[in-house]
Amino acid sequence: MVSDSVPISRSEARAIRKSVLGPAWWATSQIVLLVWTVLVAVPIVWTFLASIKTEVELDDAWSLPAVPRFDNYARAWEQAHIGQYMLNSILVVAFGVAGTMLLGSMAAYVLSRYRFRGSRLLYLLFVSGLAFPVYLALTPLFFVVQNMGTVPVIGQFIGLNSHGGLVLVYIAYSLPFTVFFLAAFFRTLPTAVAEAALVDGASHTRVFFQIMLPMAKPGIVSITIFNILGQWNQYQIPLVLLAGAKEKWVLTQGIADISTAAGYDADWAALFAALSMAILPMLIVYTIFQRQIQAGLTAGALK
Repeated sequence: MVSDSVPISRSEARAIRKSVLGPAWWATSQIVLLVWTVLVAVPIVWTFLASIKTEVELDDAWSLPAVPRFDNYARAWEQAHIGQYMLNSILVVAFGVAGTMLLGSMAAYVLSRYRFRGSRLLYLLFVSGLAFPVYLALTPLFFVVQNMGTVPVIGQFIGLNSHGGLVLVYIAYSLPFTVFFLAAFFRTLPTAVAEAALVDGASHTRVFFQIMLPMAKPGIVSITIFNILGQWNQYQIPLVLLAGAKEKWVLTQGIADISTAAGYDADWAALFAALSMAILPMLIVYTIFQRQIQAGLTAGALK
């Protein structure tokens, strides 16, 4: 357990890091971070800037628009159906992340806190999924989801060209990292509280949902954000599984369609507007929850 301590300010933390690293390493780290910030920020700023320009103004990459053209967003939203694709993405990611976190947290808790025959093997099977790129399984996934579509009654909801089938695949490919991350986090939680609850008559299910899960909130929030980002930006999987139902496409497919529908005559201003609309929700989510993400990544080391 960590002893009680007085929280320090950011300036004090910066001074401590500087004294530990030394002036040379401190300066080098700051330069590297500055370069990294520029590499990340410049494309985003350029995309937002291009989204309010005309086609002619796009020829000068860093010029400011004479008049901001917000009608590019309206054109992308309505004519390119980006609004429908965004709604589809929100629906798929919401159910995909919810299913991933429910199943992943339960599996991680059992594998990290209970010992039974084969538990280690099950954990290694989950972790081995991290070493297997999902893109290598696109063809088998296509036929698996196609076969699921033949299941009576529910087949139409989980087969090809359905959001249900895409959600199931999202859950499957997100589980390995979720289990790996949360299993390590659950191991750091104290067992005394759970043992006391069991002695008082609480069931294992109640201990998990009412005691251990709230205690693991920093880790849960962190991995939830990572899963939202990963599933929101996914392109290859929906491209394969939703190819035959354009009205069910997700946002990444809709953006790609804008750039390829008209070849060299594509509506580039609307394309950048669509990209901006795809970036903005994730930027807002990360900005709001960045402290929780950082806390979740470091909490295990401070237990």
